[in-house]
Amino acid sequence: MQESQNSEIVREEQENLRSNRKLLMEYPVIVGARDEEIIRELQRLRDDINTAKEEDKGAMLQQYNQLHALLRQLRSGRTEAEVDPDSPYFAHIRLDEKNRSRDLYLGKASRLDHGLRIVDWRNAPISRIFYLYQEGEEYAEEMGDRLFEGTVGARRTVSIQRGELVQVSAPQGTFLREESGEWLRLNRAQPKLAGGEGASFHTHLQAEGHRRRMGGGSGDRPLRADKHLPDIAALIDSEQFELITRPDSGLVVVRGGAGSGKTTVALHRIAYLAYQDAQRFQGGRMRVLVWGRALRDYISQVLPSLGVTGVPVQTYTDWATSTVRRHYPFLPKDRAQDTPEVVSRLKLHPGFLKFIEDRLELWDHAATARGAVDDWLALQGDLKIFTDGMNTHAPGAFSEKELYRAWEWHRRLRGPLMEWLDGGRSERAELDVEDDALLLRLYQLRVGPLLRPGRGRGRSRKALDYSHLVIDEVQDLAPIELKVALNACDKHTSVTLAGDTQQHVLESSGFTSWEETLNLMGVQGTGISTLKVSYRSTRQIMSFAMKLLGDLAEDEAPPLTTREGSPVELFRFTDHGASVGFLAESMAELMRNEAFASVAVITPNAELSRIYCDGLVHARVPNVRRVVDQEFHFTPGIQVTEVSEVKGLEFDYVVLVEVAARFYPDDAHHRRLLHVGCTRAAHQLWLTSVGSVTPMLNQQELRAPATPVAHPRP
Repeated sequence: MQESQNSEIVREEQENLRSNRKLLMEYPVIVGARDEEIIRELQRLRDDINTAKEEDKGAMLQQYNQLHALLRQLRSGRTEAEVDPDSPYFAHIRLDEKNRSRDLYLGKASRLDHGLRIVDWRNAPISRIFYLYQEGEEYAEEMGDRLFEGTVGARRTVSIQRGELVQVSAPQGTFLREESGEWLRLNRAQPKLAGGEGASFHTHLQAEGHRRRMGGGSGDRPLRADKHLPDIAALIDSEQFELITRPDSGLVVVRGGAGSGKTTVALHRIAYLAYQDAQRFQGGRMRVLVWGRALRDYISQVLPSLGVTGVPVQTYTDWATSTVRRHYPFLPKDRAQDTPEVVSRLKLHPGFLKFIEDRLELWDHAATARGAVDDWLALQGDLKIFTDGMNTHAPGAFSEKELYRAWEWHRRLRGPLMEWLDGGRSERAELDVEDDALLLRLYQLRVGPLLRPGRGRGRSRKALDYSHLVIDEVQDLAPIELKVALNACDKHTSVTLAGDTQQHVLESSGFTSWEETLNLMGVQGTGISTLKVSYRSTRQIMSFAMKLLGDLAEDEAPPLTTREGSPVELFRFTDHGASVGFLAESMAELMRNEAFASVAVITPNAELSRIYCDGLVHARVPNVRRVVDQEFHFTPGIQVTEVSEVKGLEFDYVVLVEVAARFYPDDAHHRRLLHVGCTRAAHQLWLTSVGSVTPMLNQQELRAPATPVAHPRP
């Protein structure tokens, strides 16, 4: 009986697709028919106006302008794609209301004619039912002036490729179409609120015939050839949907652990807002700022698949640098490459921002870009004023020796810069990277709003006024950097901030806590929404990663997870040659068995990345790439890089190389760094060590702490 029901689900979805595609093919949308009608009428009016009486011309001109505006509206509203018969929708929901049932389909565009019931998930109010209710649940939702009540009779997600149904996910199971055309019911472990039933962390010696295997850990998540974000609008849970559809003004702050969907929420919120008000939320008036190049490249290729085009995605550093050059074209472009750590930390510290705002009122510099540079020069001009100010606004944060070193460094930059400004064009004139945010904030305080790109000067230039701003990985930006960006928004301050302090890996960033950062930005009282379910990694990986954090974890309760998986394993070797040999054999077998797998070999530094990449290539392991400067390829294969480069990314399998004490001492920074490395793995995590293992692992218990398991999204 159960097997018959499962087969019926697939047959029903195949029939649904067949009938919907037939209607789409029989009744295609004729784009431009209405346009031609309006254009003909405009031409007629234009000709008639030339010969009309003077008293009639006013009314005719008004009619002409109204038709012209209608034509512009029709064309601008056509930015969304029409329903694609080859991939018309991604979800099916049946609503049982009193004596009738309705079948609706969710996609990226709407068709509600000729018997079609395909609705755009971003716009149709009825789509809320899909995201907020499960199959079999009763619903009651007000839409417009009506109350809709009923029961969700069916709720399924589907994958349609080239017009063919290839996967169906329902509460009854997940069904996958094989290349032969046969349908396979995927076996997945029944999730339950339990833990500790087996060891999650084991130590193995590669000896006495021990043979460990990586792979087969994909469970109910088939590996994809394209490692970019899939079409996951169907997988958004109710909590994420509520954040995506928040009002279009004010801040939405999304906090959540690794793999909880922070970036998913931020990107789908852009798509949602752009659909709701295409005029206000045009691509060019929105901006996405991220921490690193890899996440920039990833998001740049994802947004178009969500129906959003023209939205610039930049690293904060690139955005700030280009904005400084636009506002301060007379400053040198070179940035110091050897800035002391204490200088970077001080310039991004919240206390330095307070010091700036406090001192600015005492100076009478011109309200110009040059006046703002004079502010910068004066900030650390007097050693006593500087040290007293920092001790007042950041008591105990810096020693007297550190403050003197920062002041001395600034004095070293100050001389060549003043020579440059006087026309000397000193070759030694340079600024620190951290000065970009300082100069932009000084411009805002001394001169006024930042300006849009353009050739005009003064009042002919319009103020920079983003209609929506997304900042991802907020925890690795300083309050002054965030404040500069927020002040580049329009009066509505429509902003989405996403981050996780548990992944705070830049020690000098100046981020302390959500509350203090929001207060410094002048947005006290803003609510922080926390995503509690980690969808990326298995229970075993998340248990291990959370135990690494210890008291650095933001929440007392560990995150909910959706899947069981293989144990996290540590392999110890006497030298790197033996380690490379073991990994080469395992990786070669993995590539043979799982051609679509993405693997990250993550090392502590560039030297070890080179050793392991060269070793794997020498052993003829296929598809091995060395990643430098975050030039990741989101395709299957093995990528070797450093742990500092992988934040924000995801791989099917991860090997953390050389988790030794000399690379990972037991402190807050390295606990977070190792946590980030571990939580890049979706299915399986291995660790290797040649030297003495980091004490963070020595403190791990052999049995995993209990981690609750959330019900997976259908």
